Amino acid sequence: MEKEKRNRALIVMLVLCVIFVILSVLTAHEKGEMGISEVMRDAVLHEHEKISLFGLFDANPSLVSAFVVTALLLFAALLIRVIVIPKFSMIPGRFQMVLELLVGYFDKLSKTYSPHRNIFLGAYTFCAGTYICIGTLFELLGIQAVNTHGASMALPAPLADINGAVALGCLSYLVILSGGIASNGLKGIGLTLKEFSLPLSMSFRLFGALLSGLLVTELVYFYIHLSYLLPVVVAVLFTLIHALVQAYVLTLLTAMFYGEVSEKREKKAKKKKE
Repeated sequence: MEKEKRNRALIVMLVLCVIFVILSVLTAHEKGEMGISEVMRDAVLHEHEKISLFGLFDANPSLVSAFVVTALLLFAALLIRVIVIPKFSMIPGRFQMVLELLVGYFDKLSKTYSPHRNIFLGAYTFCAGTYICIGTLFELLGIQAVNTHGASMALPAPLADINGAVALGCLSYLVILSGGIASNGLKGIGLTLKEFSLPLSMSFRLFGALLSGLLVTELVYFYIHLSYLLPVVVAVLFTLIHALVQAYVLTLLTAMFYGEVSEKREKKAKKKKE
Protein backbone atom coordinates (compact mmCIF):
# COMPACT_ATOMS: atom_id res chain seq x y z
CA MET A 1 0.00 0.00 0.00
CA GLU A 2 2.77 2.43 0.89
CA LYS A 3 4.56 1.64 -2.35
CA GLU A 4 1.42 2.40 -4.34
CA LYS A 5 0.97 5.71 -2.53
CA ARG A 6 4.55 6.72 -3.32
CA ASN A 7 4.08 5.80 -6.98
CA ARG A 8 0.87 7.83 -7.17
CA ALA A 9 2.54 10.84 -5.56
CA LEU A 10 5.44 10.57 -8.00
CA ILE A 11 3.07 10.39 -10.95
CA VAL A 12 1.17 13.46 -9.71
CA MET A 13 4.40 15.43 -9.37
CA LEU A 14 5.52 14.45 -12.87
CA VAL A 15 2.14 15.47 -14.32
CA LEU A 16 2.33 18.85 -12.57
CA CYS A 17 5.85 19.43 -13.89
CA VAL A 18 4.70 18.64 -17.42
CA ILE A 19 1.76 21.03 -17.06
CA PHE A 20 4.07 23.83 -15.85
CA VAL A 21 6.41 23.30 -18.78
CA ILE A 22 3.53 23.38 -21.27
CA LEU A 23 2.12 26.56 -19.72
CA SER A 24 5.56 28.17 -19.85
CA VAL A 25 5.84 27.51 -23.57
CA LEU A 26 2.27 28.54 -24.41
CA THR A 27 2.34 31.77 -22.41
CA ALA A 28 5.80 32.93 -23.46
CA HIS A 29 5.73 36.59 -24.51
CA GLU A 30 8.03 39.44 -25.24
CA LYS A 31 9.57 41.21 -22.26
CA GLY A 32 9.12 44.85 -21.52
CA GLU A 33 11.45 47.64 -22.47
CA MET A 34 13.66 47.09 -19.42
CA GLY A 35 16.14 44.23 -19.48
CA ILE A 36 17.08 42.11 -16.50
CA SER A 37 20.04 44.37 -15.65
CA GLU A 38 17.81 47.46 -15.63
CA VAL A 39 15.15 45.66 -13.57
CA MET A 40 17.66 44.59 -10.92
CA ARG A 41 19.32 48.01 -10.91
CA ASP A 42 15.97 49.72 -10.33
CA ALA A 43 15.21 47.25 -7.53
CA VAL A 44 18.27 48.64 -5.74
CA LEU A 45 18.27 52.34 -6.64
CA HIS A 46 14.55 52.93 -7.39
CA GLU A 47 15.36 55.36 -10.19
CA HIS A 48 12.28 54.63 -12.34
CA GLU A 49 9.60 53.37 -9.96
CA LYS A 50 8.75 56.18 -7.54
CA ILE A 51 5.55 57.04 -5.71
CA SER A 52 4.13 60.52 -5.26
CA LEU A 53 3.98 61.22 -1.51
CA PHE A 54 0.85 63.28 -0.85
CA GLY A 55 1.55 65.18 -4.07
CA LEU A 56 4.53 66.94 -2.46
CA PHE A 57 7.47 65.01 -3.93
CA ASP A 58 8.35 61.69 -5.50
CA ALA A 59 9.64 59.17 -2.95
CA ASN A 60 11.12 55.69 -3.06
CA PRO A 61 8.53 52.95 -2.52
CA SER A 62 10.46 51.78 0.54
CA LEU A 63 9.84 55.13 2.25
CA VAL A 64 6.10 54.71 1.76
CA SER A 65 6.40 51.17 3.13
CA ALA A 66 8.27 52.53 6.17
CA PHE A 67 5.44 54.98 6.92
CA VAL A 68 2.82 52.24 6.54
CA VAL A 69 4.70 49.73 8.72
CA THR A 70 5.37 52.36 11.40
CA ALA A 71 1.71 53.37 11.48
CA LEU A 72 0.59 49.73 11.71
CA LEU A 73 3.01 48.97 14.55
CA LEU A 74 1.99 52.06 16.53
CA PHE A 75 -1.69 51.27 16.06
CA ALA A 76 -1.15 47.64 17.10
CA ALA A 77 0.83 48.75 20.17
CA LEU A 78 -1.98 51.11 21.15
CA LEU A 79 -4.60 48.37 20.84
CA ILE A 80 -2.50 45.91 22.84
CA ARG A 81 -1.87 48.44 25.60
CA VAL A 82 -5.48 49.62 25.88
CA ILE A 83 -7.43 46.41 25.20
CA VAL A 84 -5.22 43.34 25.68
CA ILE A 85 -2.82 44.11 28.56
CA PRO A 86 -5.55 45.08 31.10
CA LYS A 87 -7.08 41.62 30.54
CA PHE A 88 -3.87 39.70 31.32
CA SER A 89 -4.33 36.92 33.89
CA MET A 90 -2.20 34.57 35.96
CA ILE A 91 -3.10 31.76 33.56
CA PRO A 92 -1.99 33.21 30.20
CA GLY A 93 -3.80 32.65 26.97
CA ARG A 94 -2.08 32.03 23.65
CA PHE A 95 -1.58 35.65 22.69
CA GLN A 96 -0.45 36.62 26.19
CA MET A 97 2.01 33.73 26.19
CA VAL A 98 3.48 34.73 22.82
CA LEU A 99 3.79 38.36 23.91
CA GLU A 100 5.45 37.41 27.19
CA LEU A 101 7.88 35.10 25.39
CA LEU A 102 8.94 37.89 23.01
CA VAL A 103 9.35 40.47 25.76
CA GLY A 104 11.14 37.92 27.95
CA TYR A 105 13.55 37.01 25.16
CA PHE A 106 14.70 40.60 24.55
CA ASP A 107 14.78 41.31 28.28
CA LYS A 108 17.00 38.27 28.82
CA LEU A 109 19.19 39.29 25.87
CA SER A 110 19.77 42.75 27.32
CA LYS A 111 20.44 41.45 30.83
CA THR A 112 22.88 38.85 29.54
CA TYR A 113 25.09 41.27 27.63
CA SER A 114 24.50 44.37 29.77
CA PRO A 115 23.76 43.31 33.36
CA HIS A 116 24.61 46.75 34.78
CA ARG A 117 22.38 48.91 32.52
CA ASN A 118 19.64 47.20 30.53
CA ILE A 119 16.19 48.79 30.99
CA PHE A 120 16.34 51.02 27.93
CA LEU A 121 18.37 48.45 26.00
CA GLY A 122 15.63 45.83 26.37
CA ALA A 123 12.98 48.25 25.10
CA TYR A 124 15.11 49.33 22.13
CA THR A 125 16.09 45.81 21.04
CA PHE A 126 12.45 44.75 21.24
CA CYS A 127 11.36 47.70 19.06
CA ALA A 128 14.20 47.28 16.55
CA GLY A 129 13.73 43.52 16.26
CA THR A 130 9.97 43.89 15.81
CA TYR A 131 10.41 46.59 13.16
CA ILE A 132 12.92 44.52 11.17
CA CYS A 133 10.84 41.35 11.36
CA ILE A 134 7.44 42.92 10.58
CA GLY A 135 8.94 45.28 8.00
CA THR A 136 10.56 42.39 6.15
CA LEU A 137 7.40 40.27 6.25
CA PHE A 138 5.42 43.29 5.04
CA GLU A 139 6.41 42.67 1.41
CA LEU A 140 4.60 39.31 1.49
CA LEU A 141 1.28 41.17 1.77
CA GLY A 142 1.70 42.49 -1.76
CA ILE A 143 0.01 45.83 -1.03
CA GLN A 144 -0.40 47.66 -4.31
CA ALA A 145 0.40 51.29 -5.02
CA VAL A 146 0.44 53.44 -8.15
CA ASN A 147 3.82 54.82 -9.20
CA THR A 148 4.47 58.10 -10.99
CA HIS A 149 4.11 56.38 -14.39
CA GLY A 150 0.57 55.26 -13.56
CA ALA A 151 1.48 51.58 -13.24
CA SER A 152 0.62 49.35 -10.30
CA MET A 153 3.42 48.00 -8.12
CA ALA A 154 3.75 46.07 -4.85
CA LEU A 155 5.27 47.95 -1.93
CA PRO A 156 8.69 46.48 -0.98
CA ALA A 157 10.17 46.02 2.48
CA PRO A 158 11.17 49.32 4.17
CA LEU A 159 14.76 48.14 4.65
CA ALA A 160 15.15 47.17 0.98
CA ASP A 161 16.29 50.78 0.52
CA ILE A 162 19.86 51.58 1.55
CA ASN A 163 18.68 54.77 3.27
CA GLY A 164 16.41 52.85 5.64
CA ALA A 165 19.15 50.35 6.51
CA VAL A 166 21.71 53.11 7.16
CA ALA A 167 19.21 55.03 9.32
CA LEU A 168 18.56 51.98 11.49
CA GLY A 169 22.27 51.16 11.75
CA CYS A 170 23.14 54.74 12.78
CA LEU A 171 20.26 54.79 15.29
CA SER A 172 21.59 51.61 16.89
CA TYR A 173 25.05 53.18 17.04
CA LEU A 174 23.64 56.27 18.77
CA VAL A 175 21.91 54.05 21.32
CA ILE A 176 25.26 52.35 22.00
CA LEU A 177 26.89 55.77 22.32
CA SER A 178 24.23 56.93 24.79
CA GLY A 179 24.93 53.89 26.98
CA GLY A 180 28.64 54.71 27.04
CA ILE A 181 28.02 58.35 27.95
CA ALA A 182 25.47 57.46 30.66
CA SER A 183 27.90 55.09 32.39
CA ASN A 184 31.32 56.61 31.75
CA GLY A 185 30.73 60.22 30.71
CA LEU A 186 33.11 61.59 28.10
CA LYS A 187 35.23 58.47 28.35
CA GLY A 188 32.26 56.51 26.98
CA ILE A 189 32.45 58.56 23.78
CA GLY A 190 36.01 57.40 23.23
CA LEU A 191 35.03 53.79 23.93
CA THR A 192 32.24 53.96 21.37
CA LEU A 193 34.18 55.86 18.69
CA LYS A 194 36.76 53.08 18.67
CA GLU A 195 34.15 51.01 16.84
CA PHE A 196 33.78 53.61 14.09
CA SER A 197 32.97 50.99 11.45
CA LEU A 198 30.08 49.52 13.46
CA PRO A 199 27.23 51.60 11.93
CA LEU A 200 28.46 50.83 8.42
CA SER A 201 28.81 47.11 9.09
CA MET A 202 25.35 46.86 10.68
CA SER A 203 23.73 48.93 7.92
CA PHE A 204 25.25 47.11 4.95
CA ARG A 205 24.80 43.69 6.55
CA LEU A 206 21.11 44.41 6.98
CA PHE A 207 20.71 45.96 3.53
CA GLY A 208 22.75 43.28 1.75
CA ALA A 209 20.81 40.40 3.28
CA LEU A 210 17.42 41.88 2.38
CA LEU A 211 18.62 42.98 -1.04
CA SER A 212 19.87 39.50 -1.94
CA GLY A 213 16.42 38.02 -1.40
CA LEU A 214 14.82 40.84 -3.39
CA LEU A 215 17.17 40.39 -6.35
CA VAL A 216 16.72 36.62 -6.44
CA THR A 217 12.94 37.06 -6.43
CA GLU A 218 13.12 39.71 -9.18
CA LEU A 219 15.32 37.39 -11.25
CA VAL A 220 12.88 34.51 -10.89
CA TYR A 221 9.86 36.68 -11.75
CA PHE A 222 11.58 38.18 -14.79
CA TYR A 223 11.88 34.93 -16.70
CA ILE A 224 8.52 33.50 -17.71
CA HIS A 225 9.81 29.92 -17.61
CA LEU A 226 10.45 30.26 -13.89
CA SER A 227 7.30 32.18 -13.03
CA TYR A 228 5.13 29.24 -11.96
CA LEU A 229 5.12 28.20 -8.32
CA LEU A 230 8.86 28.81 -7.88
CA PRO A 231 8.58 32.57 -7.08
CA VAL A 232 6.16 31.82 -4.25
CA VAL A 233 8.56 29.35 -2.64
CA VAL A 234 11.60 31.59 -3.18
CA ALA A 235 9.91 34.77 -1.91
CA VAL A 236 8.44 33.19 1.22
CA LEU A 237 11.61 31.25 2.04
CA PHE A 238 14.00 34.20 1.64
CA THR A 239 11.66 36.60 3.40
CA LEU A 240 11.10 34.40 6.44
CA ILE A 241 14.79 33.59 6.83
CA HIS A 242 15.89 37.21 6.49
CA ALA A 243 13.18 38.50 8.83
CA LEU A 244 14.29 36.23 11.66
CA VAL A 245 18.05 36.19 11.06
CA GLN A 246 18.51 39.94 10.56
CA ALA A 247 16.34 40.84 13.55
CA TYR A 248 18.45 38.48 15.68
CA VAL A 249 21.80 39.70 14.33
CA LEU A 250 21.18 43.43 14.73
CA THR A 251 19.69 43.16 18.22
CA LEU A 252 22.50 40.84 19.31
CA LEU A 253 25.22 43.19 18.05
CA THR A 254 23.53 46.19 19.63
CA ALA A 255 23.23 44.42 22.99
CA MET A 256 26.85 43.22 22.90
CA PHE A 257 28.42 46.59 22.10
CA TYR A 258 26.03 48.46 24.40
CA GLY A 259 27.03 46.21 27.28
CA GLU A 260 30.71 46.64 26.47
CA VAL A 261 30.76 50.46 26.38
CA SER A 262 28.30 50.93 29.26
CA GLU A 263 30.32 48.85 31.67
CA LYS A 264 31.47 51.06 34.53
CA ARG A 265 35.19 51.83 34.31
CA GLU A 266 36.82 52.43 37.66
CA LYS A 267 39.23 55.32 37.84
CA LYS A 268 42.79 54.28 38.46
CA ALA A 269 44.04 55.50 41.82
CA LYS A 270 47.02 57.81 41.57
CA LYS A 271 50.17 56.50 43.21
CA LYS A 272 51.34 58.59 46.11
CA LYS A 273 54.83 59.94 45.79
CA GLU A 274 57.19 58.61 48.38
